[in-house]
Amino acid sequence: MATAKRAAAAKTPSARATPRATSNAAVKTPSKPAAKALVAPSVAAKSPAAKADKPKKPKLVRDSFTIPKTEYAVLDELKQRAAKLGAPAKKSEVLRAGIKALAQMSDVAFQSAMAAVPAIKTGRPGKAD
Repeated sequence: MATAKRAAAAKTPSARATPRATSNAAVKTPSKPAAKALVAPSVAAKSPAAKADKPKKPKLVRDSFTIPKTEYAVLDELKQRAAKLGAPAKKSEVLRAGIKALAQMSDVAFQSAMAAVPAIKTGRPGKAD
């Protein structure tokens, strides 16, 4: 019987809106400013120090490329070599290290390294049957 009364009371808009609106407003209004007063100073005090200590993360770029199988195998060998030396590395880390090494080369060394890499047709390889 109690559920039937609740259902009937919920169907009438005036009965549903009036008691809940006044009770919720009375309960929530005093607690919100008190909670904000407790949280806001601690967050405001930490924000400038936290921003000054943390450097911005670099924006990452996702890309794909075509590479011959022999050079792809060299990537795997370099990953295993890094693991044996006690510093396991991912393929992307090996490639990034190579880019840094190329960037530090002199123009003559860079030019000879680039000449040693044959040009390949770009795009996705054909299906192997």
